[in-house]
Amino acid sequence: MSVDQAADDPLLTVRSRAKASRRQALLTAAANLFAVRGFNGVSIEDLGAAAGVSGPAVYRHFTGKHAVLAALLVGVSQDLYDGGKAVVAASSDGGKALRGLIEFQVDFALTNADVIRVQDRELETLSDDEGHSVRALQRQYVEVWVDVLAQVHPDADRELLRMRAHAAFGLINSTPHTTHRRRTARDVAALRRILEQMAWAALNG
Repeated sequence: MSVDQAADDPLLTVRSRAKASRRQALLTAAANLFAVRGFNGVSIEDLGAAAGVSGPAVYRHFTGKHAVLAALLVGVSQDLYDGGKAVVAASSDGGKALRGLIEFQVDFALTNADVIRVQDRELETLSDDEGHSVRALQRQYVEVWVDVLAQVHPDADRELLRMRAHAAFGLINSTPHTTHRRRTARDVAALRRILEQMAWAALNG
């Protein structure tokens, strides 16, 4: 069967979507379990049970627990970088791009608290190559912000702008460590406004 035929096969498409869905369920379960118990406190069987599959079934998607952690952290770093570039590409000027990046990062922090905890605690658990990939993507994401800040503040030193970007990340990403999980929709909306306002002030002070 050719690639084009495979793409047009409804059954294959359903199977591919189901596989992708199970893989994502495993990553979501891993983020929660690693955040709560730590990487060493979670087994393959735990991951499978949390995602609704048997332990051995996890190996259909990942070679092992370290591969799950790598996919989680490298994947989210790639998503942030790609998402940041998309925000900038859709913005008509530097000010709108900066507001868009702030909103994008705040949304990430509010919806991916477990991933932030895991990255803070388990980044050194990755292999050297995996850790390098994560850090390289993070640096690229920071430069997306610095490029936008340079448009808003053309006379500022890039290193100073880079420091401002890191400070904004620290402000926004501290939320998962300091707020309770059980927040109402109103709480989340209020927190979102506060974070966006504070980040904007910090980046333009």
